[in-house]
Amino acid sequence: MPLSTNDRLGPYLLGPNDTPENGIYTGDARELAEAIPDESVDLIFTDPIYDRLDDYCWLGQAARHILLPDSAVLVWSNGKWHRSNAAWLEDAGLAYQWTFACIASTGPAPMNGKIIAKTNRLLWFDIDDGSRMYDYLPDGYCSNRWSSKLGEWKWTKNPRFCAMAIRAFTTGHCHFPVLDPFCGQGTVPAVCKMLGRRYLAFEICPETAKIARRRVRETQPPLFTAEPVQQELELHDL
Repeated sequence: MPLSTNDRLGPYLLGPNDTPENGIYTGDARELAEAIPDESVDLIFTDPIYDRLDDYCWLGQAARHILLPDSAVLVWSNGKWHRSNAAWLEDAGLAYQWTFACIASTGPAPMNGKIIAKTNRLLWFDIDDGSRMYDYLPDGYCSNRWSSKLGEWKWTKNPRFCAMAIRAFTTGHCHFPVLDPFCGQGTVPAVCKMLGRRYLAFEICPETAKIARRRVRETQPPLFTAEPVQQELELHDL
């Protein structure tokens, strides 16, 4: 069957699909994203390495071109780096909207356990205050299955919360994809497949990209377009 225009974004075949790439491409996001057309991405949802501030600066600059005017950037940071990360995104021309503070209770705590070991923060940015939420996303979501190891997936964010975030900022009727330029082991692509969302993802490490593709292949797609209550039931065991 010939591919429709909704199956591609520039030169890239969007996921989920049955190609070896499965919508996940290996390479440097800075180079790969140059081929993405302007105003063609519905949501950027990604988890860079927090102390690589240049990645946040690049992300903000790229978002100004490839993001639809009424769409959002959701980017992870942590307690130590979130101020610097947010400053870089603002300096690149994005507008700060909110911080969803998510507590990770895994791993040993510093200072003999007297303070919280680690916090992850999901930062919400957009272009000129143009984005909006379609569904509720809780502030301060807490999980004891967070970012050490979830099943066989190491250093992964909680898929249930990621699904809530994607549903909050996209709709199932939009043909524009979710972009994850630093996809790691594929949490965002896998959740997009489960929710029936198109996606494009980049990962610079070839071995990590293989793991992400396998994870997507092993993820069950929706059998039908679910109502919110039904989707909540499907996500319960994530």
